[in-house]
Parts: sequence; C-alpha cells; structure tokens
Amino acid sequence: MAITVTDPRPINRAEEILTPKALAFVEELHNRFAGTRNELLAARSAKRQRVAETGKLDFLPETQDVRDGDWKVAPAPAALQDRRVEMTGPASPAKMAINALNSGAKVWLADLEDASTPTWGNVIDAILNLRDAAQGTLSFTSDEGKEYKLRTDAPLAVVVARPRGWHMQEKHLLVNGEPAVGALVDFGLHFFHIAKQLVLNGQGPYYYLPKMESHLEARLWNDVFVFAQDFLGLHQGTIRATVLIETIPAAFEMDEILYELRDHASGLNAGRWDYLFSIIKYFRDAGEEFVLPDRASVAMTAPFMRAYTELLVKTCHRRGAFAMGGMAAVIPNRRHPEVTAAAFEKVRADKTREANDGFDGSWVAHPDLVSTCREVFDSVLGDKPNQVDRQRPEVSVTAAELLDVSSAEGQVTEAGLRLNLYVAVAYTAVWLSGNGAVAIHNLMEDAATAEISRSQVWQQIRNKSVLADTGNTVTKDLVERILGEETERLRTEVGDEAFSRYYQPASDLIADICLSDGYTDFLTTPAYELVG
Repeated sequence: MAITVTDPRPINRAEEILTPKALAFVEELHNRFAGTRNELLAARSAKRQRVAETGKLDFLPETQDVRDGDWKVAPAPAALQDRRVEMTGPASPAKMAINALNSGAKVWLADLEDASTPTWGNVIDAILNLRDAAQGTLSFTSDEGKEYKLRTDAPLAVVVARPRGWHMQEKHLLVNGEPAVGALVDFGLHFFHIAKQLVLNGQGPYYYLPKMESHLEARLWNDVFVFAQDFLGLHQGTIRATVLIETIPAAFEMDEILYELRDHASGLNAGRWDYLFSIIKYFRDAGEEFVLPDRASVAMTAPFMRAYTELLVKTCHRRGAFAMGGMAAVIPNRRHPEVTAAAFEKVRADKTREANDGFDGSWVAHPDLVSTCREVFDSVLGDKPNQVDRQRPEVSVTAAELLDVSSAEGQVTEAGLRLNLYVAVAYTAVWLSGNGAVAIHNLMEDAATAEISRSQVWQQIRNKSVLADTGNTVTKDLVERILGEETERLRTEVGDEAFSRYYQPASDLIADICLSDGYTDFLTTPAYELVG
C-alpha cells in the first residue's frame, strides 16, 4: 500500500478507523480523483485572474441549454423530506455530537470543515462519533461525572456530514509521498465505515459539499459518488448531497451544479458568510465599488444578497430540490437575558423572511434556537414537509444584480476594523488550540466569519478606505497599531499561558496575511501548518 500515516502519536480507538481496507479505499479515491482536483484548483486561480482584469462575472454561455432545459433532480428520500430546522456543529467532541443529535432539529450538519480544526485527533474522533451514532452506541461521561446519551423519547436529527473543501490537504496521510486530499479523506473514511449502517437505519450517506466554485467541481464529486457506491455495492443514488452556494462564481452556476449532481442532489444552501468572504476575495482588487461596509452592517436584505437568495430558491424549486437558508449564529447568554431576547427576535425575523421567501428550512448554531426556527417554519409550512412545490416565476436575477455590492448600506469604521482584527485573532487562536467553533460576543464564529474579518482588513488597506468614524485612512501602519492594541486586549482576557501558546501565534499569522502585498486564499491553509 502506498498510503502512510505520518503522525505516530497514539489516538484513542484510531485503529477502528484506520483499518487497512479503509486506508486502501482512501488511497484509491486519491489515485483516481486527486489529479482532476488539482486541475480544477488551478482553473479557479486562472478564472479569478480573468475576472480581476475585467471586473465582470456572468452566467456561462456554454451551459445555456442546461439553464433552459426542463429537468429535475432525483426525488428526495423519505429521511430528507422535512428539513425545516438544521442544527450545525462539529462532530468532535462527542458531547457536542450528542447535543446536536438530541436537539430536536430535523437535521444535524455534522461539520468536518469550517467548525472543526482538522487536527489528526479531531479527524479520527469525528468519524468515530458519527459511526457510533449510526450504531446507536454514542455516549460520553464528563470529568464531573455527567453522562450524555442519545435520546430515545424522540427522533434523533438526521446526519448530513460536511467534508472539507477541495482546497484542503491532509498532511497526516501521504499517498505516494504527497498529502492526501482532505475532502477525500473525510468522505472516504465516513462512507467506508458508516454508509451501509445508515442504509440499514432507513437513511443514507448524506453530505453537504462546501466551497465549490464551478459545476466542474460538482461533476468531480459526482464521479467520486458513482465510484464509491459501486465500490461498496450500494445502489446509485444512495448518496445525497446538498451543495453550499457560498462562493460568488458558484452563484452563477446553480443550475449547472444541480445538473451535474442530479442523481445525487438534494438541494442548495445559502452559505451567507462564506459567500461574503468569496465576494471580497474574488473582487479584492477591483476597486472601491466592491469594498463592503463593516461586517455587522451587511444585512441579508441588501439588494445583492436578496438577488442571491431569491435566485437560489427559484433555481432549487424549479429543479425539485430543497432551498436551505443560512446560519443563525446567535449564542444565548443566560447571564444577560435581555441581550439574548433581542438577539432571538432578530433570528425570528431572519427565519421569517426565509420561510416567506420559499426556503424549505434553515440553520441554527445552538440547540436553544431550534424551537424558534421550527415555530417560524411550522407557521408557513403547516402540515407540509417542505415547500418545494412553490415556484418563483416572478424572480428574474441579472449578473449586475448579483454583483451590486455597492448597494449594501453601512460604512467602513474603525470600530468595525477593530472588531475584525479582534475576531480574526481570537478565532484563529481557538482554531490553533483544536476547536473550530467558538462563541465571541454572543455569536458563533467559525472559519467563514474569520475569513470575512481578515479579508476585509486586507481589502481596506488595498483600497485606502477612509474610516467614517475617525476620518483616518486604512494603512498598514494603522492596522499594525490597532492589531497590537486588540492583541494586548486579548492578553488581558485569556491569561499568559494561553496567550503565548495560541494568541500570540494567531496575531502573528493575522499580521502576516493582512499586511502582505499578496492575498492568502484561505486563512486555514497557513494555520493548518501550525497545528498537529
């Protein structure tokens, strides 16, 4: 076998996952599909460069027949007919997995990507927890003796796993001397160990596919699915995938992405935070008209965001697929009930807009938000499991409307700049410690929100943005000064040991990528080199 594990440290129960047959399957996936994946990543860069030169992006003329055609995706299996509320969160540690499964949500997005630091221990533990959950044996006892078990008084959430995006490597597994593709490791280990059990449970291996930028990347996933199902002897179409439309080029290829995955497609999701990150990244050097205001002021009601969500609902329902709404990232704070109550009202308004627009369900980041989201969608859906039959013929979205970033209300301020730097450092520090999701100022931050924060800083330096509240111009010197002040603030909040181990390295990394003349495509790529 030409696949080797590079990390010799013992990991609890790793031998149950890293079996010779499972590793051979991952090796076969890599050998068959890594080459195409590498070509597609190169194509991403080439396309981004072309767009940067023209400042324009448009629907593909060569796929007009797909957009005009009368076709639909495969009917959804029974387990995925009702997705009115989906809980999101990492699959490791076991306590969080159990809480998500027990949350009362219809679906749990078991996140192996943005909400998880891909330490080797986390990768293995996540697959173990998902396998134990499928077998009904998942449990956990805390150091204080508190027991966590799967509930038996109500249905558990249906698991939809999210592997890493195509861009991530897995440095702990080498195939023919090169790092394995992270997406294929996550998918391969999950599918090999759990797919058949899920089928026996009356469900199936269901996936959320992140970060794609073209229908050709969706075609590659479809090829992976076809091979994997044949390999395990499962019927074609057993796998079902929901694609996150969280990059701006993918927004121009929604029909095409569903078409490529049509035998395995379940729906599309409005991945709002990564979508904003992608707009900044894609048009970072296209001038002031693409500079977003402070992150907190960019509402889903902004015209360019409305165009994105309206097009997504229309496209999904025309093709018989589910349209899934975006994240409610509020984290309840029981010490400040008035703050939590106000935040919940914002969540209710956001979910009400989604349900009335035709979305079939939406995401929440905390179990306490499940009931709020469910109540909103119950009021619109009634006894129906979804509203896929609700067509939106009145919706017509142009390329110009998708790219009308300047329509967003709000300003670029020093307060927003400070918050961006604080969040970027704080999140990266926690990520380096092995935790991919963290509550900061009563919001659940994951890699997507940190990506927005650091990208806005880079873009503001590039465009010499003027801060509305101070009149200062954003320069490298100003960012360096404010970053130092926010880093010092974090020092007082976290203590010297945590600061020196995680927060100072995180601050150094954020300084490197924000102050560099070149743009770093993904924060997690250099951060990954700093974790075990």
